[in-house]
Formats: sequence, structure tokens, C-alpha cells
Amino acid sequence: MVNEGAAVRRGRPRDSAVDRRVLDAAWDLLCTRGYAGLNVDEVAERATVAKTTLYRRWPTKDHLAVAVVTRMIPPVPVPDTGDLCCDLTEFAVALAATLDKYRSAGGADCAAAGLAAELVAAAARHRDIGDLIRDLHAQRDAMALARLQRATEWEGLRPDIDHEILIDQVSAPIYYRVLITGAIVDRSYAERLVRAVLDCAFMIHRRAG
Repeated sequence: MVNEGAAVRRGRPRDSAVDRRVLDAAWDLLCTRGYAGLNVDEVAERATVAKTTLYRRWPTKDHLAVAVVTRMIPPVPVPDTGDLCCDLTEFAVALAATLDKYRSAGGADCAAAGLAAELVAAAARHRDIGDLIRDLHAQRDAMALARLQRATEWEGLRPDIDHEILIDQVSAPIYYRVLITGAIVDRSYAERLVRAVLDCAFMIHRRAG
């Protein structure tokens, strides 16, 4: 039986400088030409790396695109200022801004889903990409669930509110607009969305006396 630890130690360590050059070159192509214009061979040439080296790290164009996006576009944080309405609004605005970066790659029409749709398709085509994207969303959702739990304990969020559904109610309409309708998701929309989701979500505190 092969000792996997020994095999790893005998192998050449991965060169982070190569990763950086490749991902920088791929990001430039995605931004200027969109997903359709991302050519793996051209990325290898621009990054001055062998195509075999690139393909060992990212076996398909889909894998390379997902690696670029997860490196260049940071995950959307869930603020915690003590004002849940404000925090969810900022989260919605940041999520919309991130998805807008995806769909505007390559100068695409703002009504088109663009790279956002390609990433969804890549997750469907490759199980490992799907697992990665689901894991990233699970990490974000864990932060949101913790935030909602604190809102239940300290801010009067009704204890019978289903936190997972509440997160979906904020996130899903934004994805729907970006991927399906092409409608703009600006701060005004985010504020209206969060107000609608949180309507009747807080306990009513009656004044004593």
C-alpha cells in the first residue's frame, strides 16, 4: 500500500507564483472577454506556464473559472451591528454587487446573467465544483444563521421564525433577478426586499401600564 503522506513529501511543492500568474491572466480574460473568451491555452501563454502544468491544477475551463472567481471576488460577509434590518440590507446589497460583477464580465449586457449563469452550469457539470460552491454557500449561511440566532436572543426576532427560510427569502430574489429576469438589484430594491422579509418578524413589545 502506498503511503500517501510519503508520496506528498516526495512530490514537488506547488508553486504559488504559478497559481498567481495563471489566475491573474484568467481574470483579465474573463473581465475583458467574458466566459466565452476564456481560452485555457491563451491563459497558459500569458502566464508563461506549460499547458500541462495548468491542466494538472485545473483540468477544465470550468475549474479554472471557478478558481479565478473564488480568488478574486471575496465571499459576502454578514454584518453584525445590532440592527438586523440594516445588516441584512447590507448583506443583500453586497450579494447583489458580487453577482453584478459576475454578469458584467466581458462587458455583457446588464440584463444577461453572464458569468453568474456559467458558474451555475459549471456546478451542474462537475460534481467537485458543485461541492465547492455548495461549501462556500454553506459557510456564508452559517454566518447568517448565527446572526439570526443573536437577533432572536437580543433583538426581538420572533423565536418561531425559521432562520433557514428567512435567509432564502433574502438571497433567492436576488439570484432570480440576476439569473432570470435581468432586473437591476440596487440599494433601493435591497431595502424594500429586507423590509418585506422582516415584516411581522419581530415581537411586538407592549408598553407597560
